[in-house]
Amino acid sequence: MIGEEVPSDQYYWAPLAQHERGSLASLDSLRKGGPPPPNWRQPELPEVIAMLGFRLDAVKSNAAAYLQHLCYRNDKVKTDVRKLKGIPVLVGLLDHPKKEVHLGACGALKNISFGRDQDNKIAIKNCDGVPALVRLLRKARDVDLTEVITGTLWNLSSHDSIKMEIVDHALHALTDEVIIPHSGWEREPNEDCKPRHIEWESVLTNTAGCLRNVSSERSEARRKLRECDGLVDALIFIVQAEIGQKDSDSKLVENCVCLLRNLSYQVHREIPQAERYQEAPPNVANNTGPHAASCFGAKKGKGKKPTEDPANDTVDFPKRTSPARGYELLFQPEVVRIYISLLKESKTPAILEASAGAIQNLCAGRWTYGRYIRSALRQEKALSAIADLLTSEHERVVKAASGALRNLAVDARNKELIGKHAIPNLVKNLPGGQQSSSQNFSEDTVVSILNTINEVIAENLEAAKKLRETQGIEKLVLINKSGNRSEKEVRAAALVLQTIWGYKELRKPLEKEGWKKSDFQVNLNNASRSQSSHSYDDSTLPLIDRNQKSDKKPDREEIQMSNMGSNSRSLDNNYSTLNERGDHNRTLDRSGNLGEMEPLKGTPLMKI
Repeated sequence: MIGEEVPSDQYYWAPLAQHERGSLASLDSLRKGGPPPPNWRQPELPEVIAMLGFRLDAVKSNAAAYLQHLCYRNDKVKTDVRKLKGIPVLVGLLDHPKKEVHLGACGALKNISFGRDQDNKIAIKNCDGVPALVRLLRKARDVDLTEVITGTLWNLSSHDSIKMEIVDHALHALTDEVIIPHSGWEREPNEDCKPRHIEWESVLTNTAGCLRNVSSERSEARRKLRECDGLVDALIFIVQAEIGQKDSDSKLVENCVCLLRNLSYQVHREIPQAERYQEAPPNVANNTGPHAASCFGAKKGKGKKPTEDPANDTVDFPKRTSPARGYELLFQPEVVRIYISLLKESKTPAILEASAGAIQNLCAGRWTYGRYIRSALRQEKALSAIADLLTSEHERVVKAASGALRNLAVDARNKELIGKHAIPNLVKNLPGGQQSSSQNFSEDTVVSILNTINEVIAENLEAAKKLRETQGIEKLVLINKSGNRSEKEVRAAALVLQTIWGYKELRKPLEKEGWKKSDFQVNLNNASRSQSSHSYDDSTLPLIDRNQKSDKKPDREEIQMSNMGSNSRSLDNNYSTLNERGDHNRTLDRSGNLGEMEPLKGTPLMKI
């Protein structure tokens, strides 16, 4: 999902398999360290595949295990297996009654499905590999087999055309057979309701990684995941348990939080009866009436401070007659506190990005819970934790923090606090000037930062003064006139400059410093002019990054012949956002709407 900026120690590689000498027929003796038989020769690949159909089960299981061994980190062998029609035979063996046969076949499919050759994944799908894996999953009772099945599904889930196949055929099995029973969550809580996933953590990690990938596909996939009975409840229970055990940096937490982030994307539009939570846009012209003040403070004119009423910092979530369940948990106080805890305790960039991205998603849009959550985050003193992420050395974390702060700044009191404490670091992350970040941020990140600055300084004179004091004007003019920045960056900087010049109180001080009116005037098209504050940046979900670097794992970890058990851990390597196809309309800059992104691709969906 979200390749991402994850340190190399986030990935766990299985040791390279040792190419043991031995014949296929005597593979068992080789595993036991026995001597090779006389006149031994290594079997050719067509012979190995042919032995998958041999009448003796021992030969079938040995052939499958040896094929798994041959495919380990060997893309040519994987391709040859597909061309020799070995994949349909392996899929057929998943229904074999003997464990040693279907375990070996599943291990081979896991290794074959790992790698850059997407045709291997499609071949498994085309011979009904997903339904076969699901049938085997429902029969599996031990951790070793379940781990290999879920690892294979995780590998397959990285391909776009297989995502909905997994949602339609595997979602309920993964939830009912893995997530719920091994999370420790119970539908009827009792005092003994404790996490039981220690032994099954690798299986839960695989499963959450698979669902993390498919959740980035489209709204239909997210809807089915949200409405899958018990899934959201169990995911939240797992993360709460991991935080309680001081393990907030595990891969399991990462996958669960990335999945929750994706499910929070467009939640204010996609949940059933979403219209009941929608709120009318603020009417600036009538802002002096009895409804001018809210829990976020009264609407203020340029340069005026928000109302200093203590009640403005207090908000209560709507009273409920029954506990929240299912998708409703995505926007309840419990999940908000989870994100805050992770922002303060986690050191993993992908988890920090996902937590900030989820907050960005929940605070997007004009809806009741978005308003409550913006205020709740201030009360929980989370604004400073998000602002601190602006100093991260990981660009994705900086971008997610910027998007979250922008949506939070729609609240008047938040806007004031963000202006005081976040403007210096926002400005520091802009290109140019003496006080600049050492990082060379991408266009999307620079535009996100500029949009956040514009939101914060709009109707906030003190924030505009802070911008001027921190070399913000120099950097904005440089972006606008240097000639080496992109059109999007120039337009975003121009909007900020126009907002600053709109403050009459600043014009004389600016002119004394040598700035001219022409420095703040830029010709923008109508689309740019129409962009105003109170837009929302709909973060996104964790998705797959197509442009993986050569030093990143392409899919999931493979298993070597001698390592079929719980020690083989499959991890996701990408933390992309909703916009998995590079479609920028699904990310922050959405056809002029600076406020929305799509599922864990814009800060888009998080995939593996």
